[in-house]
Amino acid sequence: MNDKSGFTLLEVLLAISVVAILSGLSIPVFRIMLTKNDLDIATTTVAQTLRRAQLLSQAVDGDTSWGLQVQSGSIVLFKGTSFISRDSNFDETFDMATTIGVSGTTEYVFSKFTGLPQATGTINLSTENDSRSVSINEKGTIGF
Repeated sequence: MNDKSGFTLLEVLLAISVVAILSGLSIPVFRIMLTKNDLDIATTTVAQTLRRAQLLSQAVDGDTSWGLQVQSGSIVLFKGTSFISRDSNFDETFDMATTIGVSGTTEYVFSKFTGLPQATGTINLSTENDSRSVSINEKGTIGF
């Protein structure tokens, strides 16, 4: 009696081809989910940073206004009446995926005490397949 155990070459090739096919099908789905997740994180970070700037302005932290500037690749919480004239020592920068495009109103500053925005509008964040927007109205309500 010859008791031989093991796998034949055909079985090994079949197993490798099944793994390769499953990997090939899952990589595009993974990329789509990854970019969607990046977009969701960026949208949430923009909304939370807007709320933080509004709160710091209402609390009159540093006896000045606070604002937000959204740029390609970053979100900046700043102290001052505008991004250009800000005190960069107090900047809080949050990274954003570089695959996300930014359009619309990208700078918001909130008034001291009231926390009302000096401008209203929408920040549009988009990728190749999807887009999100964060809006702020004249009362300072932030929606996304």
